[in-house]
Amino acid sequence: MHADVAALRNYSIWHEASRIVREEGFRAFWKGNLVTIVHRLPYSAISFYSYDHYKNLLQMVPGLDRDSNNVGVVRLLGGGLAGITSASITYPLDVVRTRLATQKTTRYYKGIFHAVSTICRDEGVKGLYKGLGATLLGVGPSIAISFSVYESLRSHWQMERPHDSIAVVSLFSGSLSGIASSTATFPVDLVKRRMQLQGAAGTASGHKSTITTTIRDIFRKEGPRGFYRGIAPEYLKVVPSVGIAFMTYETLKSLLSSMDTDGEC
Repeated sequence: MHADVAALRNYSIWHEASRIVREEGFRAFWKGNLVTIVHRLPYSAISFYSYDHYKNLLQMVPGLDRDSNNVGVVRLLGGGLAGITSASITYPLDVVRTRLATQKTTRYYKGIFHAVSTICRDEGVKGLYKGLGATLLGVGPSIAISFSVYESLRSHWQMERPHDSIAVVSLFSGSLSGIASSTATFPVDLVKRRMQLQGAAGTASGHKSTITTTIRDIFRKEGPRGFYRGIAPEYLKVVPSVGIAFMTYETLKSLLSSMDTDGEC
């Protein structure tokens, strides 16, 4: 994620993992984990909640109702709107998470609240929204693809094998949807992270970077492959995390529905 990553020539997951342990210690793998959890809770809740509501609203539009053949369009639009909604509301936490996770041996930001106050002091409130444009460009398609692929795979699986466990179906369908969405939107996510790190740790930025200038810098310094730098560890993270998220959501929804049914009885 660092802008000086172009200086690396022979990099790999093992090489970077070894470097982190050597320079920062084993605990560095969990750097920024608390703010990740604080960010994930509202982000995931808003995503799932708003997705269902956007789907219901879209199905009220003529031509997109439940009986039409445009179910794929409804899923894509609903997912895109859900992603934009959740990302917009929780974005400052995403910036703080990135800043905390990418600190090296010197701790400029001491925690969530210190990071928020320091960013506001050094860069103004706007600093908490650096890279928001790139995020909205990426997160809309990302969540749209994720939800659409997930629901399509789950529906097909349940038609072919109706007696399979909901948890298993959700886990595998979610994992594949995560791979699809990450592959499609990884370059935009990389641009977003680079923009979030501009001005980090009190470093003065010589010019105001935009999405266009950040893309141009990556292309000039790293070439086309630079836009997919780090895609392998992204897959290693996304496959279990997205799969577990969908599995947990479906399992809890089923459990809560059964509890409501028992309560009515």
